[in-house]
Amino acid sequence: MAAQATLHCLTGCAVGEVAGMIIGTAAGLHNAASVVLSIALAFVFGYAFTMRGVLRAGVGLRAALKVALAADTVSIAVMEVLDNVVMVTVPGAMDAGLGSPLFWGSLAGSLAVAFVLTTPVNRWLIGRGKGHAVLHAYHGGH
Repeated sequence: MAAQATLHCLTGCAVGEVAGMIIGTAAGLHNAASVVLSIALAFVFGYAFTMRGVLRAGVGLRAALKVALAADTVSIAVMEVLDNVVMVTVPGAMDAGLGSPLFWGSLAGSLAVAFVLTTPVNRWLIGRGKGHAVLHAYHGGH
């Protein structure tokens, strides 16, 4: 269940992370600005993906946002710290450009590291009735 919760969270984070890195790189933003943009978009997409399922279950917008915040905040935060640390520590990855295998390989690797290291965090949260455990009442534990 923790791996499924992490994969769910990773999907939203990855969309935001990739979008942020692409936008930042294409716009010629400084590396720090690209990272900030990626983190912001990861939270936006992560919360949006969760809210979509909760809203489909008939929950109002305000309540769905509260559920998404409770379900995803810790997971997204851990994931973002991990994948951005990897991206900025791989020599040349942030400056490699969108056409570079180094950029895309580093980004894919950073997301893989984030998945592996965030899964135990989600397992711990779920075991305490927190994180993705709060989603069970809304869409079958997804």
